[in-house]
Amino acid sequence: MDKEPTETSPVEAATEFSTSIFEIAERSQRLVTDWLMRHAKEIAAPDIDPLHIGEAFLDMTQHMMANPVKMMESGLTLWQAYMELWQSTALRMMGADADPVAEPQPGDRRFRDEAWSDNQVFDYIKQSYLLTAKWLESTVHNVEGLDEHTQKKVDFYTKQFVDALSPTNFLLTNPEALRATVETKGESLIHGLNNLLDDLERGDGKLAIRMTDMDAFEIGKNVATTKGKVVFRNYLMELIQFDPLTDTVLKRPLLIVPPWINKYYILDLRAENSFIRWATEQGHTVFIISWVNPDQKLARETFEDYMLDGPLTALDAIAQATGERSVNMVGYCLGGTLTATTLAWLAAQDDPKWQDRVNSVTFFTTMVDFTDPGDLAVFVDEEQLEEMESKMNERGYLDGSEMATTFNMLRANDLVWSFVVNNYLLGKDPFPFDLLFWNSDSTRMPAAMHSFYLRKMYLENKLAEPGGIELAGTPIDLRKIDIPVYIISTREDHIAPWKTTYLATQIYKGPVHFVLSASGHIAGIINPPASNKYCYWLNPETPKDADAWLADAQQCPGSWWPEWDAWVKDRSDNEMIPARVPGDGKLKALEDAPGTYVKVLLNGKGKKPKAAAKPKATPKPKATSKPKAGPKATAKAKPKPRAKTAGPK
Repeated sequence: MDKEPTETSPVEAATEFSTSIFEIAERSQRLVTDWLMRHAKEIAAPDIDPLHIGEAFLDMTQHMMANPVKMMESGLTLWQAYMELWQSTALRMMGADADPVAEPQPGDRRFRDEAWSDNQVFDYIKQSYLLTAKWLESTVHNVEGLDEHTQKKVDFYTKQFVDALSPTNFLLTNPEALRATVETKGESLIHGLNNLLDDLERGDGKLAIRMTDMDAFEIGKNVATTKGKVVFRNYLMELIQFDPLTDTVLKRPLLIVPPWINKYYILDLRAENSFIRWATEQGHTVFIISWVNPDQKLARETFEDYMLDGPLTALDAIAQATGERSVNMVGYCLGGTLTATTLAWLAAQDDPKWQDRVNSVTFFTTMVDFTDPGDLAVFVDEEQLEEMESKMNERGYLDGSEMATTFNMLRANDLVWSFVVNNYLLGKDPFPFDLLFWNSDSTRMPAAMHSFYLRKMYLENKLAEPGGIELAGTPIDLRKIDIPVYIISTREDHIAPWKTTYLATQIYKGPVHFVLSASGHIAGIINPPASNKYCYWLNPETPKDADAWLADAQQCPGSWWPEWDAWVKDRSDNEMIPARVPGDGKLKALEDAPGTYVKVLLNGKGKKPKAAAKPKATPKPKATSKPKAGPKATAKAKPKPRAKTAGPK
């Protein structure tokens, strides 16, 4: 017979609590001591303002003080708002109905606990915060005389400051956290402190907030599971061909070029929302580039190298694997920027080998004209680039965690503070979520390539300028791209603002079809028809102004995927052939998908790719040299260090 559980006595509970606190204190001291010893050199000469935020706010303050009348008016506005709030709160305390003075924005999930509305004290705290936040953001935004970049930086970091000071982020002003503390007799705080220490240890003294249970997922087991084979590999990428899911397939293959900031499997998270699987079900022979996770040995790899040994080499490999020299292409985000550059390079070639290699192209949330790159512009100016380049040149790359932090700051309430509350204040473990696992599985950026990308695209906007950049001896002019173009952007994109991506409609020479999806950079793209979520807008015309396009656009329910599939097929000859099996062509299968490169994690776990571990065999060619020929590595060949002869012919 099972024994009845014994109730812990107050003395035992107090002893247990004290022991936990002592262990946490001891662990914290050890962590701080270890960190100080490892980072003593950095502490001796700290870079107190690497993002040059202080300069921006000093400039803002000087301009603000130059107009004291406006400052007085701003202060009176806040005072009046507080008077209304006090009156509203007093009425509620006396039992009368009163409309709120300030309410959260639609979609703001911070104040969803009922106590924020039902309890007058917490309702007052909430409204007081919202009033002050709105006033502060409005005040700094309306300072006259600031240049555009400084204004954007002040607005952005004011928003970061305001988000950080939300009452939801503090124990004593968060009713849900207080309730959990009482209900668990303090155990939630103990567990939260342990979560905090775990994150500090994992980040080597820097806070690396855990967004999901990283042990709940394994690449190739429950994410990136669509069956296929790696049919080609060089030092920079693996080319994966996926197994057919239909008896016949379109004769022309599909090549997808994903960004190298994250892994390709955002397009293959689960069978239910995998774009790769869905495309194969529509009869496409799908190939995708899986980029290597570079280390310091690939520090000298350039944007040109990514073009030559990425999509251009993939075109030759696909021709060997299928016998087809022409493909339909898809480029996602940064992969789309590379794809556009590649197409412009192809359009400028006189060699018949490179003509008619791409039949149509689709761009997922892709910027090519960086006139207004949104909040990311805050991180790109000459001073910050010099700081970043100095760090990258020391170690040979930009660490993926730094890039991830930048992107998380763009949606701080969702991607930072919600986890602070869940993990530390509530003491909960993060929920297993495949999308957040992928989001945490970022990759490094080679120093030379990333510096070129940030300078030439974000800072100087040279890609949009005809001949503004030159790659492999060829001036790049996007206006020479004369094939059919499909552009899908998302209305709430915080990484590639849709009105900026729309600028490309005025650049390409060929026919352009622009589609706008609801939701954001990821959810708006990864939106399978079966989910029946969101909507999209269509307009066959492409006027110069993005707002004019949207004003005349037709809203359509559900996913844009079927519309894209029909568009691609309408621009192909639609000839069907027996389904292709990876490895049956001239390129033999090297290993099962998802391959080796995608499994290399930032924490060092996973298989080490030999091809990426070797330095380049020869110096880079001069700018006037032409790329050399065809994929040198065959299906059976071992990965070799890159010489220029490994590039396309």
